[in-house]
Order: sequence, then structure tokens, then C-alpha cells
Amino acid sequence: MVEVSVVIPVYNEEECVEALCGNLNESLSKLDRPYEIILVDDGSTDRTWELLKGCAKRYPHLKIIRFRRNFGQTAAMSAGFHHARGDKVITLDADLQNDPDDIPLLLEKLNDDFDVVSGWRRDRQDPFINRRLPSIIANWLISWITGVKLHDYGCTLKAYRREILKDVHLYGEMHRFIPALVSWVGGRVSEVVVRHQPRRFGQSKYGISRTFRVILDLITVKFLLRYSMGPMQMFGKIAAVFAVPGLVLFIIMLTGHFSFLLFDTVFASELVKRPIWVMSAVMLIFLGMQFISMGLLAEIQIRTYHESQSKRTYMISEVDESPTKP
Repeated sequence: MVEVSVVIPVYNEEECVEALCGNLNESLSKLDRPYEIILVDDGSTDRTWELLKGCAKRYPHLKIIRFRRNFGQTAAMSAGFHHARGDKVITLDADLQNDPDDIPLLLEKLNDDFDVVSGWRRDRQDPFINRRLPSIIANWLISWITGVKLHDYGCTLKAYRREILKDVHLYGEMHRFIPALVSWVGGRVSEVVVRHQPRRFGQSKYGISRTFRVILDLITVKFLLRYSMGPMQMFGKIAAVFAVPGLVLFIIMLTGHFSFLLFDTVFASELVKRPIWVMSAVMLIFLGMQFISMGLLAEIQIRTYHESQSKRTYMISEVDESPTKP
């Protein structure tokens, strides 16, 4: 039996993986609980997979999974969750910035009847302008829109109860929104302060360029949290915002036409001469709404496609684990 499963997405981290495996086994062996470590190679193009295979021969609790290509961190986490056997699942980054010695803190908080415990990198060791500042803004925005108040949504070091993850389906870049999605299905969410180490090897895979994708996924999460069971409530409200002014404008234009025919006023004359500008503005607004609506409907369709046919968002080419079981 396995009690704790540690899931780690890995992508082009050849400098880190051996130290990572060593640190994890050293820290987890102190728990006095049966555990497993699942590392998901998200289509690395360097020597990461070869080094992971070497680690799997040395460490008895290690399972490694390799994707055929790069599917993204969310898909890697989803694969790790699917293969996890422990009642409690821990996630962390592979770049050695998360401290495995903080895992007992998360597990202790998880035992206080919480379903998700998120790490809070209060003393974060990253550049301020391109990493910490966007993170501060994103955390405030996510907390405000989802209603789940956390200081650090971007911290990968989190603990989950395995049974709550079965009701959470991940797509796009939604791994960072798992606490909000868990709260949506009735889970309890908390956070603890964790340590954060300066990056020792390589460069971060994250940047400001991902901000736009995060915003799009946040719109989707908001839609799923509030309107997935009744999307017409959302579309009806949006339609009213535009339909009511459009109706008022139509009445004004209609009144202007009658006034021009009956009284030939200057105001009525201007309305008759330039209605094309008003109609063009209305049509552009409706075109924008059409695109937003199609995007949200496409999100629903892709979920229906995957979930109705039990399709996954990744493909595995190889699974390897050490012969010695925990």
C-alpha cells in the first residue's frame, strides 16, 4: 500500500533530476510512511529521460513516465494523478526551488480535514519585475474572480486528497487553478508558508508570455465555476447589456425618421443621413460577442469530447519503474 504519492512534471531538467531524486528520497524516508515518486517527462529533448532511467534503478520508490512529445505541465500533472496510488498526492517543481522538507507541513495541514493545501512562497527567490510582480497581480486577480483567496496560486508545491482529484478534470494551463476547481466540487482549501530556493540550474520555463494564456484559462474557469450548469444565465446577461441599448438606439432612429418626415428637424436630418455609423458600431460589438461565445462553447465541446469518450489529454510512450516495490 502507498500512502503518499509525489507527482513531479519534468521538462529539460538534466542538471536537476539526479539531485532531485536524491533529495526527495532523503526527505520522504523520514516520513515513516509508504510513498512513491512519480516523475513525468513532458517530452524533454535533452538527457533528462536517460538520467531518470538511471535514477529508477537506484531508488526503489521511483516511477517514471515519458510523453511522446511536449504536452504541457497540466497534462503531465494529469498523467501523474492518474498513476498515483497514494491517498495523499503531493506536487512540486523539478527545478529544486521547492524544498521537499516542507512536505510534512503540507501533510500535517491536510490532516486537519482539508482537501487541498497550497504552498505560499512568502519569501520568493525570483526576479521581481518579470516573475514576482506578474505573480502578485495574477494571484489577486484569480482570488477575486474565483472567490478562493490564496496568496500564491503559482506555487506548484501543493498537497491533495486523492479522492477529490477524481472530480477535477484538467485542460489547457489549468493546473494552477486546481484549488478553485476543488472548491467548486465542495473541497476545503488552505495554505501554509513554504521555503523557496534560488534557481541553481538552467532557466525558468515561465515568462510574461504565458500571462495571456492564463487570462484566457481564468475566463474559462470563471465560466465553469458559475455558469457551466446554466450557460444561458451568462449569455442572457451579456445579451441584455447590448440588446437594451440596441433597442433604445433603434427607437431613437425610428423616431428620427418619423420626425424627419413630419417636421424636418436638424437632429432628425442627421440621424437619417448617418445611420450607417451607428449600425456599423452595433455590428462590430455583436461580432465580438460572437467570438467570445464561440470560444466558451468550444471549451464545453472539448470537455464533452474528452470526458464522454474517456480520452486523455496526453499520450505515453513508455512507463518504467524499479522492480522493488515500496
